Amino acid sequence: MSATPPDDTSQLTPATAEQTEERFEKLESKVLYQDRTVDELNTVVTRQQDQIDLLVIETKRLRELIESGAQGVVEAGDEPPPPHY
Repeated sequence: MSATPPDDTSQLTPATAEQTEERFEKLESKVLYQDRTVDELNTVVTRQQDQIDLLVIETKRLRELIESGAQGVVEAGDEPPPPHY
């Protein structure tokens, strides 16, 4: 059997009312902390998604560059030796 709290708070003793108030304050504190944490995590996730979007664009650009045969790349044999060689 579980004890159910009385519906009428006027029946609470001062000690019980004080304990209930303390419990509510602790719960409020926890909720505020969780709200702050959720906001911080949301900021982090949003920033990470922005970074992922940029990386996807960069990966696509690099893939297209590789598939195009990397035009403009000079082979080592085609390049003249440096002056000090």
